[in-house]
Amino acid sequence: MTATLGDFYTGRPTEDIARDLLGHELIYTTPAGTLSGWIVETEAYLGEKDTAAHAFNGRYTAANAALYDAPGTIYIYVLRGYYMLDVATQAAGTPQGILIRGLEPHQGINLMRQHRPKPDPDISNGPGKLTAALGLQSKALNRTMLGAQNLTITPTATRIPAAVNATARVGVSDGSWQNRPLRYVVAGNPYVSASRKRDWDRINHGWRV
Repeated sequence: MTATLGDFYTGRPTEDIARDLLGHELIYTTPAGTLSGWIVETEAYLGEKDTAAHAFNGRYTAANAALYDAPGTIYIYVLRGYYMLDVATQAAGTPQGILIRGLEPHQGINLMRQHRPKPDPDISNGPGKLTAALGLQSKALNRTMLGAQNLTITPTATRIPAAVNATARVGVSDGSWQNRPLRYVVAGNPYVSASRKRDWDRINHGWRV
């Protein structure tokens, strides 16, 4: 991982990093071509104290070990048969991370449609959908660093949200953290999961122009 990319994940609260990831480009390079998209939805998970986090109460297993690695480490896990993409955000031993939940396609859209033959925006408006669209369907990159192999996220935003909304996380239904506003979305973007059509910005998709 480059120093610039490493700096982005170092020395800041996970909530700030999750918000700031909106508009960065997720890029996956494959033998068939490069696929990418702008991040439009993230969720922050805050480690041992967070009742919804995989590391709640200091839980450490082979499955979630990536969260305890250096910031910028890729954490891939399977939930209900879908691959999920997370990034560790804090110093090694502090198991906090960010789930990438929504992606607006940019490069390789035809490949994405082959991988996941669904109409837009259903192709990548959810965490399991976006990994399917990218063809990221294994744990081969788990516990590797962003940029070390063929998966990276740009260190700076290549599009700027006109507005960002913070909401409760999706699917968190128990514990004292269920209503905390730790989900960040590009307001009006159609590729935000479970968004309402009437709220979509159909012209600019919520990006600043």
